[in-house]
Amino acid sequence: MKKLGNHASLGMRTLAVHGGQRPDELSGAISTPITATSSFSYGDFDSGARRFSGEEPGYMYSRFANPTVTAFEQRMAVLEDAEAAVACASGMAAISATLFALLKSGDEIIHVGVLYGGTEGVIRNLLPRYGITPVFAADVQALKSAFTPRTKMVFVETPANPVMAIVDLAEIARLSREAGAISVVDNTFATPYLTRPLEKGIDIVLHSATKYISGHGDATGGVVVGNRQWIDPIRTLCLKQFGGCLSPFEAALLTRGLKTLPLRVEASSNSAQKIAEYLSGHPAVSTVFYPGLKTHPGYDVARQQMKLFGGIMAVDLKGGIPAARHFLDKLTLVTQAVSLGDTDSLACHPATTTHSAVSAKIRLESGITDGLVRISIGIEDTEDLIADFQQALEGV
Repeated sequence: MKKLGNHASLGMRTLAVHGGQRPDELSGAISTPITATSSFSYGDFDSGARRFSGEEPGYMYSRFANPTVTAFEQRMAVLEDAEAAVACASGMAAISATLFALLKSGDEIIHVGVLYGGTEGVIRNLLPRYGITPVFAADVQALKSAFTPRTKMVFVETPANPVMAIVDLAEIARLSREAGAISVVDNTFATPYLTRPLEKGIDIVLHSATKYISGHGDATGGVVVGNRQWIDPIRTLCLKQFGGCLSPFEAALLTRGLKTLPLRVEASSNSAQKIAEYLSGHPAVSTVFYPGLKTHPGYDVARQQMKLFGGIMAVDLKGGIPAARHFLDKLTLVTQAVSLGDTDSLACHPATTTHSAVSAKIRLESGITDGLVRISIGIEDTEDLIADFQQALEGV
């Protein structure tokens, strides 16, 4: 690995390009080669036994570890300033492996505020089958009275999907630590460029790497970062038992995406701020959910824990589903699609797509109305995007 000196003295753009990177030992290739193999030779009988017992380092089988995947994990650990990282086949694979690796029957998990629909489904519907009790806390204030002796984990997402709710990470970390619970944060929307939760005292950080980390809409993956005491059991479950390993081909794409992460996130964040300000003044729009607006209830906290306010927003259109359909179907530059964090701007209707499996009651409690549209701002020219939104809102 390159000797970069003290990581704390290097900027994020430098770390995104060089962190964890090493020239290939055989060819000298700067970009990490794709190691397309399922198995690795370990030489002889005794060496094989030592590797499988953990006495000797080395690769054995790509479900356990692969050099291309390792390179991606090392880059992510550097960017989040963590001891270790483990990559998984998707964001949901990373979330599921974390929950099942660190929770057991009889434990409670408190989930705070709004969560991605897939995460909500695992916590509310799947964990109870295994004797793990989900407890909901609407906000940090409610969390204070939600702890019990059985609380093992606190799970939050900030900014939250899709209404951009902001959670005070330092307070989450403090309360969890006092209660003896593990704090877990989904940092997908913020990315390590905007927020580093571990610096706020959080134990574990998750990402759907499919989103901003890839940045090009061409790779699916997930990653978990933190201290080895948490990452090692997650690796064992995710890779060796659940089998949710990341493909080396996907790992290469994700590592490539990381090199431009700061540039892309900064561009989309700067555009999103201007677009949110424009949309907040439009008569067809009831509410704009964007933490960079002073009217957002989480503005003050977001300003403290985020470098910029991100590239995602949601707009609540007057007129419900008919208004949302009209708006989305008239967009030309912005593509109707789920996912986010791409170079392309994307928009979707959460109530009928990403959160359609969540009950209507819970959706409404979370602020996901029939008129809500989530928008992921890409790297196109800001003025062109505003013009697209302007024409799409005509007649709403």
